[in-house]
Amino acid sequence: MTQPSHLRPDVALPASASEMLLRGARCQCPRCGEARIFGKWLKPLAHCPACALDLTGQRADDFPAYIAMFVTGHLLAPILILMLFDWAIPSWVVIATIIPLSVVFMLLLLQPAKGAVIALQWWHGMHGFRRERLPEDPLA
Repeated sequence: MTQPSHLRPDVALPASASEMLLRGARCQCPRCGEARIFGKWLKPLAHCPACALDLTGQRADDFPAYIAMFVTGHLLAPILILMLFDWAIPSWVVIATIIPLSVVFMLLLLQPAKGAVIALQWWHGMHGFRRERLPEDPLA
């Protein structure tokens, strides 16, 4: 497979959407997968240090927070149900346990969710990103 002509020859574009999402969730550049895309906790760099992908056009907005809330809720719901109904733990203990757990889960999931959203925008060529894909193999 040949790379698109505007890329350095050594930049390895992701072969699939799942690879692209995994790169984003690991907070790596979705195009090359070599460098981190965040300079601070939730602030993306202007450009990828490895392949110079312009990241200034990304518009993740609130979507990563919705993803983190959705996943956190689904992870904690069974624990909450067990604590309240099966184990009959007092409400104050449940609240004292669930609130810190939910904050920790949200903080752990927010950056990977934002990286995946940025990668998804790059994959689809949204918000100023150029859609870059490996050429499809006609024999496959």
